Amino acid sequence: MQATIEVTGLRKRFGPTVALDGMSFTVKPGQVTGFVGPNGAGKSTTMRVILGLDAVEKGSALIGGRPYRSLRTPLRHIGALLDAAALQPSRSARNHLLWLAHSQGLGAGRVDEVLEQVGLTSVARRKAGGFSLGMRQRLGIAAALLGDPPVLMLDEPVNGLDPEGIVWIRGFLRSLAAEGRAVLVSSHLMSELQDTADHLVVVGRGRVVADTGVAGLIADTSKGRVTLRTTAPEHAMSALAPVGATVTVIEHDTLIVSGLPAERVVALLNADAVPFSEVAAHRATLEEAYLDLTRDAVEFRGATR
Repeated sequence: MQATIEVTGLRKRFGPTVALDGMSFTVKPGQVTGFVGPNGAGKSTTMRVILGLDAVEKGSALIGGRPYRSLRTPLRHIGALLDAAALQPSRSARNHLLWLAHSQGLGAGRVDEVLEQVGLTSVARRKAGGFSLGMRQRLGIAAALLGDPPVLMLDEPVNGLDPEGIVWIRGFLRSLAAEGRAVLVSSHLMSELQDTADHLVVVGRGRVVADTGVAGLIADTSKGRVTLRTTAPEHAMSALAPVGATVTVIEHDTLIVSGLPAERVVALLNADAVPFSEVAAHRATLEEAYLDLTRDAVEFRGATR
């Protein structure tokens, strides 16, 4: 079976609200694909459609070329974590996994293997209802791994994890992709995806806004921007703005200048006697790139003061 998720032309409404408006993308094997977008962009609905939990008016979602509902033992094809709270709280962690394993023709040995993979062996016989959010996340990841599937789909997998757990999940996801699996990770934490994802699918208002490599996206966002550190930001802005530069304050002493090369910025600052400690080509973050892409796709926006 091919390790892919293929989403093609998904369209879906909830009453008058358009949830998916031609959503299309492919999750390829051997890489971690980040799935990001503002609240209401259609991420959760798309993942539910992939798992056959929601129907669509048009389009298809295939796992290895087949719809989820046609898979006789689905956990052997795709492992998914959508809601870490979706468990029977009175069951132990091990029994929760045993129940899932038996439904797929898997034995107790596999349950013990995945418990060890996610670091829950020592608490395997504790009731899952008493687990912290981070421990439930690990248990949900263990459930996704049970069938040793070629495709994994995880929604906010770092949610509730402590710093050690976050470092672990970064490396773990990359190791799964290195084995040739297709890994789709939905997250709001751009800093985590910057260190984890190879590819990014950005969505907004039910459709794909960008489908691109992470490194290339950051490079494109960095182009033509200069980082300026100065103790006189207002003086610097007055020197640069009149000649066509766009100047943005990101910290009290740090500005991002667009529209002028670094050499020109230095010359203008010197000519106007503006003190500065650094002028350098800007290295954008994934968060900056994401905000640029989704600026017109945000449905819920708070007021600023």
